[in-house]
Amino acid sequence: MSATSRRGVTVVELLVVIAIIGLVLALVLPAVQAARESSRRASCENHLKQLGLAMANHEASYRRFPSGGWGFAWVGDPDRGTDKTQPGGWVFNILKFVEQGNVAGIGVGVGSATQQRASLTLVVQTPLAIFNCPSRRGLGLAPFDPVPPPVNFNVVPDVAKSDYAVNAGDFACSGGPGPLSLAAGDSATYAWADNSKCDGIAYLRSEVRFADVRDGASFTYLIGEKWTTTTTFDYGDDQTLYSGYDYDTYRWGKPDCPPVRDGGSFVPDRFGSAHTAVCNIVFCDGSVHAISYAIDPEVNRRLANRADHLPVLGGQF
Repeated sequence: MSATSRRGVTVVELLVVIAIIGLVLALVLPAVQAARESSRRASCENHLKQLGLAMANHEASYRRFPSGGWGFAWVGDPDRGTDKTQPGGWVFNILKFVEQGNVAGIGVGVGSATQQRASLTLVVQTPLAIFNCPSRRGLGLAPFDPVPPPVNFNVVPDVAKSDYAVNAGDFACSGGPGPLSLAAGDSATYAWADNSKCDGIAYLRSEVRFADVRDGASFTYLIGEKWTTTTTFDYGDDQTLYSGYDYDTYRWGKPDCPPVRDGGSFVPDRFGSAHTAVCNIVFCDGSVHAISYAIDPEVNRRLANRADHLPVLGGQF
């Protein structure tokens, strides 16, 4: 019998195999990442679709969109309805329309201010997946800035946050923490900022009706993704999603302020997103559009203003 020779794998052959595998991964991984981002973006669009429906159902029930609340030192009070006497913002006001009535009801009818503060502290630590874009962050809590201190809940290190903001128009009235007590806010002599020039859907103590959207529901922003920084402290993302009127859940289409991608210059008043080229926005008619960062700034401003009577052609966004 003749001896059978055995031949092993040479170093060169091994390196060739590794190089081929590396090349295949380099070709496949971008496609996998793109597919994942496409899925995340679709989930984001679905969240906005549901939020738009909730806003429409609120308007159908109360004949007005939810009020914008009092200021960032306040969160929603379950005993005060959804009109301009409600210190919490639009997010709190639509909770029952996104099947979160149990969260909105925490603290109803409790016996003392101390007990209610404890109840509302539990609320601000309750994240809701529908208010987060999966391209930016998952469900969870993030750092809270307690300066100045909150009025109707206790200071905690982390709170639930939102990646979405309502359209407050192309003009911003003054914000701030709001009054120091319910009695002060209810007083006829309290010096509220003038909101008469505001032209969005929700803002400081707003009571906007569908009839006020005179430019047409299909040509007016309702809720969109908000811009956040990725490198420094962001006072447009330092409060809870249940807060009243503030950068955290209100954004504007001010002149020359189109949506931008996360990061870069500090612009906490704009819409924007973690997506590569577009920002998702649901319009008042319930349709969700991918708004390009390259949108004409004037077109963006017109879409944010509910009643400037200026035309916007369908192909412009």
